[in-house]
Amino acid sequence: MEGALPLIPRIPQPIMRSQINALAKDPMEKPKLRSGGQLLVDCLETHGVDHLFCVPGESFLAVLDALHDSAQIKVTVCRQEGGAAMMADAYGKLTGRPGICFVTRGPGATNASPGLHIAAQDSTPMILFVGQVARGDLEREAFQEIDYRKVFGPMVKWAAQIDQAERIPEMVTRAFYTASSGRPGPVVLALPEDMLREMAEPKAIEPFTAVEAHPGPEDLARLEELLKAAERPLLLIGSGNRPQIRANLESFVEAWDLPVAAVFRRQDCFDNSHPNYVGDVGIGVNPKLFQRVKDSDLLLVIGARLGEMTTSGYSLLDIPRPRQKLVHIYPAAEELGRVYQPTLAINAGTAAALAALAKLTPAQAARWSNLTRQAREDYLAWSTPTRIPGELQLGEIMAWLRERLPPEAIICNGAGNYTAWVHRFYRYRACGSQLAPTSGSMGYGTPAAVAAKRLYPDRPVIAFAGDGCFMMNGQELATAVQYDLPIVVIVVNNGMYGTIRMHQEREYPTRVSATELRNPDFAALARAYGALGETVKRTEEFEAAFERAMKAGKPALIELQLDPDAITPARTLSGIRKEALSR
Repeated sequence: MEGALPLIPRIPQPIMRSQINALAKDPMEKPKLRSGGQLLVDCLETHGVDHLFCVPGESFLAVLDALHDSAQIKVTVCRQEGGAAMMADAYGKLTGRPGICFVTRGPGATNASPGLHIAAQDSTPMILFVGQVARGDLEREAFQEIDYRKVFGPMVKWAAQIDQAERIPEMVTRAFYTASSGRPGPVVLALPEDMLREMAEPKAIEPFTAVEAHPGPEDLARLEELLKAAERPLLLIGSGNRPQIRANLESFVEAWDLPVAAVFRRQDCFDNSHPNYVGDVGIGVNPKLFQRVKDSDLLLVIGARLGEMTTSGYSLLDIPRPRQKLVHIYPAAEELGRVYQPTLAINAGTAAALAALAKLTPAQAARWSNLTRQAREDYLAWSTPTRIPGELQLGEIMAWLRERLPPEAIICNGAGNYTAWVHRFYRYRACGSQLAPTSGSMGYGTPAAVAAKRLYPDRPVIAFAGDGCFMMNGQELATAVQYDLPIVVIVVNNGMYGTIRMHQEREYPTRVSATELRNPDFAALARAYGALGETVKRTEEFEAAFERAMKAGKPALIELQLDPDAITPARTLSGIRKEALSR
C-alpha cells in the first residue's frame, strides 16, 4: 500500500568535484580539461539527476558521449520530442525536482514546445536542453537555426544560451534554482554544438536546494483571527503531493475540521477517502460544491493559482474583490492579487506554509462541522456512477477501478471529455497518484505513464486517452515496449474529437465540421508495437480484459468503444443538440 512503496525515487549520492576522474590525482596539479559535454553531465550528476528523457540529435553528440560513462543517469530514448518533454514534466510533477529533457535544434525544439507549455501552466520544474548550431554560424539562418531566447522566452521562466564551456557550471546551476524556486516552471538552455566540444577546467559546485518563502508570524496571527471569525470556511488545495506536506495538511484540516476541495487536476494533494475531502473544483464541478464556494465566508487557497479552470471561467469569485474573505497562500508574489484581491496574501511555499499551519490549534470545536459532513455526503453522491447511453458504462468501470487498484496506483490522462469520468468517479488516495495537465493538453497520458513507470516500477500505472488524444503521442507505447514497462493504456474511442463536437452541437447544432475521426484498430496497433491489445464493447467485458492486461508482464492497451452520444457523465450529444435547436 502507500506506506510500503517509496513515494520519491532514491537518488544516488551526487558525484562531487573531488570524485570526478577529470581531476588530477595530485591535488596540487592543475585539473585536467573536460569537454563541454562532460562538464554538463558532471553538473547534472552533482544536482542529483537520475533520469533524463531525450530524442537524440547530432547537435548534442558530445553530451550523448558523456552520458555513456554515467553510472548515475538513466536515459529514456523517446519517439518524438513532444512525448519526451511531457515525460520530463511528469518526472517534475512526481518528484518535485526538475525533469530533464534533451532535444535537438529546430524541429526538435519546436516539437518539444507542448511539454514546455504544460510545465509553464502547471508550475512544474523542468529544464529543456536544446542543441544549437555552431557559434560561428549564428545569425546566418544556418541549418535548423532558431533563437531560443526569442521563441521560448515568453513561455518559460528563463531561456538562455551557453556560449562558453567554462560557464556551464554557473548557468546549469542557475537553471536548477530558477526551475525549482518560487513558482516552479520550465527553463530552456541552448547548447551550441561546438561549445559542447570545447575544453574547459571543471569548477566546484554543490547540489542545489530549492528556495522557499516562509509565512511570517503576523500572517499566521491574522489567518488565525479569520478562521476564528468564520462560519462557512472552505479550503482549496493546489500543490503539495508529498508525504510530509500531506501529513501537515491533514493535521491542520482535522484540528479545524475544515472541508477540503482540490483545484483542477490536483486531486492527489489530499486523500479523497478522507472524511473532510469534498471534491474538486474544475471542469464539470459538482453544482453543490460550486455553490459552497460561492456561499463560503472564508476561502483559504493554498498553493493554487486562481485560474480559469479552477474558477469556472472566473465566475466563482467576483473580480477584483471577492465577496468571500480570501486568504491566498502562494510561493510567487506576482500571482498574489493578479486577478483577485485577497483579504490576506501570504507569499510562502506550500511546504513551509502547511508546516506552520499544522501548529495552529483552535480554542474550541468548529462551528461548521455539520457543513463539512454535508459537503462530504454531497461528494460521495456526486462520485456515484451515472448511466449513459450504450452498452459500455464508463462510470461503472471507473468505480470498479477505484476498488481494484491500490492507493499507490498512478493514473495519467491527457485532455478530452473522457477525462470527466476519470476525475469524477476515481478517488485519488496516495501522494503522486495523478498525472494530468492543468493546461488541458492532449496526448499527455501515454508519455506520462512511461515516465511514471520508469521512476516507479513497482507501482501500477494506468493511462487514459481518448481516440484523438492517444493518436497525438501514442507512439510512445513503443518506448514502453523498448524498456519493458508494463503500463496499461485505456483508449476511450467514440470516433470524434468529442469536446469540440460537444461545443459544436451547442453553438452550431447539426452542422458537424472537422470533428469526425476514422480510427485504426487500436488493439491491433498495440499488438504491432509488441504490447497486449484488447477491445471492450460492453461493461462486463472490462474486468477480464483489465486483469489480463495487469498480468501480461508487458505494456497493454485496452480500447473501450463508447457510444458517441455519451458525451459527458450527465449529458448526451443528442440532448445538447435538441436544447440548442429549441433556443
